Amino acid sequence: MTRRIALLAYPDCQLLDVSGPWQVFASANEISASPLYQLHLVAPAPGLVMTNGGLALDAPHGYQQLSALMPLDTLLVAGGRGVMQQREDLDLLATLQALAPQLRRLGSICSGAFLLAAAGLLDGHRATTHWRHAARLAERYPRIRVAADALYFESEGRYTSAGVTAGIDLALSLLEADHGAALAGRVARELVMFLHRPGGQSQFSEALRHPQESGPLRALLDRLHDDPGGDHDIESMAAQMAVSPRHLTRLFRRYLDTSPGAYLTRLRLERARMALLDSRQLTPLSRLAERWRLGSAEQLRRQFQRHYGVSPSVYRQRFATSAA
Repeated sequence: MTRRIALLAYPDCQLLDVSGPWQVFASANEISASPLYQLHLVAPAPGLVMTNGGLALDAPHGYQQLSALMPLDTLLVAGGRGVMQQREDLDLLATLQALAPQLRRLGSICSGAFLLAAAGLLDGHRATTHWRHAARLAERYPRIRVAADALYFESEGRYTSAGVTAGIDLALSLLEADHGAALAGRVARELVMFLHRPGGQSQFSEALRHPQESGPLRALLDRLHDDPGGDHDIESMAAQMAVSPRHLTRLFRRYLDTSPGAYLTRLRLERARMALLDSRQLTPLSRLAERWRLGSAEQLRRQFQRHYGVSPSVYRQRFATSAA
């Protein structure tokens, strides 16, 4: 069965949010003996759409023609700066609301979640978006349960993903659901991706979470990032700040929305994760746990699974660099 998939673009959308998922399905068609997908590019109006990178896309269909493309199996909405203007298009919101019950899958890439949210189509669902926009999505649309750290997420036929390349991971997961892991793996290799990342994997490394606006904590955070495996406890960290442990905890809550211990644990997990990526040194989990003060091998395994969504062994298998 050939499935119809439409991707919604608009002025100032993110180019890769459109071209990445599109190429996944197009590559599946090329590899398969028969066409698996009919792909349709849709925009506010037919014609050229200028993306935020300055490259134009030629959309044959306006969104008013979406009903003529039915039955559609899947509709994916791109993200990008232009999405905020699209949220003001009441006709577009009404079109999405009318089509949603007829679609098997409705999804978004990156900030495209804001368009689905404006139409009320993510209410009551768990969803994700680019980490930079997650707090704003949760604040503006409190009926959405925002999973700020996921690469992509499915909730009762609603599919959302993080920024840019995570849209490729989402598309690969949809392909796998349709036609199996073997074909998804072949497409991933064709795109020079070893395998698509699991949806529960963290969007970004702990280093990216070292905020620029961390107030009086900045010097302490620099020291923690320089030596996360050091003998740090809340008393010694408080002493470095010349404050009480209670006040240090308040500062972490205010500026980082976490506790000193949780921040340090996630920083140490990030170092253990990086060590797993080097297949030239297959360090046992017990040694990694000891090196980064993460308890036993079993404790490291449980924390890794909880934070990254996969076990250390699966993560190493999928993402470790070649020994060559």
